[in-house]
Amino acid sequence: MSDQEPDSDESLGGVIGRVMEDGKAYAEAEIAYYRALAAERFAAARGGLYLGIAALVLVQGAAIALIVGLVLSLAVLTGPLLATLIVVLVTAGIAALLGWLAYQRVRTIFADPRKGDGA
Repeated sequence: MSDQEPDSDESLGGVIGRVMEDGKAYAEAEIAYYRALAAERFAAARGGLYLGIAALVLVQGAAIALIVGLVLSLAVLTGPLLATLIVVLVTAGIAALLGWLAYQRVRTIFADPRKGDGA
């Protein structure tokens, strides 16, 4: 006989209940671990996110300054209304082109993989 014989007092239902409790405790511990891990990584990345947001705000300000500069430079040659119209149309065209290119790339993510063309 082995020295790890199960107690004759414990029923099969008791063993199953204990196994289920252990499984539940294990799952709760795993969830707590991954929550703590995510919180730690977010805290570490927070500074980088703030710097990235600040960079985007500065780039947007620089783009606005460039567009205003273009309007003012063209206003000398064509007048303020026509200069504004030219800069708005060119800027809208560039934005439309970039938006279309972004759509083309993102569309492939949601494409049906069973189709061979990737669209």
